[in-house]
Amino acid sequence: MTPAADLRAEAESLARQLPGLNFKAEASEAAHIGSAGRRRPGTGEHFWQYRRYAQEDAADRVDWRRSAKGNELFVRETELETARTVLFWCDDAAGFRWKGEGDLRTKAEEAQLLMLTLGILMSKDGERIGMLGAGRSASFGKKAVARLAEDLERGTNGQFPSPPRSAATLVLASDFYAPLTEWQVRLAPLAAKCPEGVLLAVSAPIEEDFPFEGRTKLSRPGTGIDRILGRAETMRDTYLRRFSEQRDGLRKLATQFGWRLVTHTVGQSSLEGAARLKAQIETFGAKS
Repeated sequence: MTPAADLRAEAESLARQLPGLNFKAEASEAAHIGSAGRRRPGTGEHFWQYRRYAQEDAADRVDWRRSAKGNELFVRETELETARTVLFWCDDAAGFRWKGEGDLRTKAEEAQLLMLTLGILMSKDGERIGMLGAGRSASFGKKAVARLAEDLERGTNGQFPSPPRSAATLVLASDFYAPLTEWQVRLAPLAAKCPEGVLLAVSAPIEEDFPFEGRTKLSRPGTGIDRILGRAETMRDTYLRRFSEQRDGLRKLATQFGWRLVTHTVGQSSLEGAARLKAQIETFGAKS
């Protein structure tokens, strides 16, 4: 299989191990009316089923024509036709599409795996999924998952995407190592349009641990910029402090927008990472 097919197959496996989604589209800022039928009762225009009248039902919900055929009262229910739209984006910068020595996947591939897993769950639940900045609309079903996998792998040619036409729940993946002031400028227009968002920050183990010692040559992927450290270990404390400050600042930025932050390290359990991402998405429009 191709690397993309491998990721898709693993994402399918992870999705089977996770419980169903725990949110309802009607409560979401990203909910839209007029989607395909969801095969369950809810907000919509088309008849779904009759059910027996319950004490908590308002009197005007009784279908008197159906009820007149017998001795019981019945309520006419419509089919749920409300879905949320969830758009994913994966940073295609060279630094994110890089992997440390011994790592199974690049940071971008790990992010794509987690996002595909959630995309599969959402598609099965009837939500619309797609990639932000891909140039095509979000859609339903298995084809939507295949398109999402293709678009995530293709990227956006280094261009940070503009806000979507309509509100959507956003999942944005990067290492977020650029200065926080730059991320503020990039994310603010998206947050103004989409109140629901999750930042998925993925790092390689070597970036979190800084295990270097002695004379070490460090390179910035995709730039040709190198730096030689004479005694790398003397930089460890400063590096780890700055790494922690960057993550703290990113968390504050997400909170400022009303968004969530999920962190993940390549090599950690992908199932646990997908579960954390799922839990944060579920905080938007959660079922009571």
